[in-house]
Order: sequence, then structure tokens, then C-alpha cells
Amino acid sequence: MWAYEKFLQYPVKIKNPNPEMAKIIITQYGGPDGELAASLRYLSQRFTMITGEAIATLNDIGTEELAHLEMVGSMVHQLMKGASIEEIEKAGMGPYYSDHGRGIYPASASGSPFTAAYIQSKGDPIVDLTEDLAAEQKARATYEYLINQADDPDVIEPLKFLREREIVHYQRFGEALRIVQDLLQEPHLFVMPKPDFLK
Repeated sequence: MWAYEKFLQYPVKIKNPNPEMAKIIITQYGGPDGELAASLRYLSQRFTMITGEAIATLNDIGTEELAHLEMVGSMVHQLMKGASIEEIEKAGMGPYYSDHGRGIYPASASGSPFTAAYIQSKGDPIVDLTEDLAAEQKARATYEYLINQADDPDVIEPLKFLREREIVHYQRFGEALRIVQDLLQEPHLFVMPKPDFLK
């Protein structure tokens, strides 16, 4: 159960349209390392976690990723809002505009639409949490690449906030992984009988 608060986690107030930046920032909306993939990954993986802490971590971070999805969508919207058709075409956003206008559609910077193939849920707590650590590092790297390409403080500041949250999520997933590993080392857990061919 979630409560929706009607404000962004970090303010997005972009004054100058820039469809060229919108074209690349959208990857964090619907690209392979973006917020939609992260949210779906974590909210799906939580069902097979074996500790309350790991379940809560995946639930909390998965929910926060939805807030980040809202921020990225707001950024793309504001970057496209006042742009002329000529500016949109010059930025290479003509095909996107033809399909979606100024609407927000989950796609990567290269234009590939979102696919569930971006995420994994194996049902193994160690495997899933290890993937989550990697996912957070990939998202952090993407935000750094976007910051390197930006020159507008109105764009850079929300991107920096989002990058910092990836670092915090990485740390929390590391803590959850340690808790799960400690639990799995308890001798009474997951003791399976030997198969007949090993007896």
C-alpha cells in the first residue's frame, strides 16, 4: 500500500526547452538502466525475499524508483514543452514526435521502446540482490553521463539528486545482501536431503 504525495521528490523547474537533452534523458524513463525497469525489478523481486529487511528494502526502493520515474518524465516534458517543430527535428526527435508528439513514452535514448527483457527476477535472493547492486551502479553511471552532457543548471541539479539516490540504493542493497547471506549461513536453514544418487 502506498500513499501518493502530490509533489516531486526533488523539484524540476526547467525554463529553457532543449529537445536534444530530452532525447537522451528519456533513457532514464524507459531505457535499459532506467527508473521504470528498476521499479518493476525490485517490486517483483520482493515476493521471494527471505528476510523482512530485504522485502522492505525492495519495496521501499521500488516505490522510490516510481518517484524518480515521475521526475524524469517531468524533465523530458519540460525540455520538450516549448520547443518548436524545427528544434525537435534538428535534435533528432522527429521520429519520436511523429509517434508520440510531446507525450512521454518509455524508450531508450536510441529510441528502443521499453521491454520487460530489461529486468530479471530469478527467485533466488542472492542472485536478485546481486543484480540489484549492479543495476544501481549502471543507473549511477548513466546519470553521470547525462550530467557530463548537460550545461543547464536546471537540468544538472535534478540529475545530481538522482545520481546520489542511486548511491544510497546501492548501499541499502549491500546491507540487505549481507543480512540474507548471514541468514543463509545458519545451519538449520535450507538443509536438503541428499538425492538418491549421492547416497
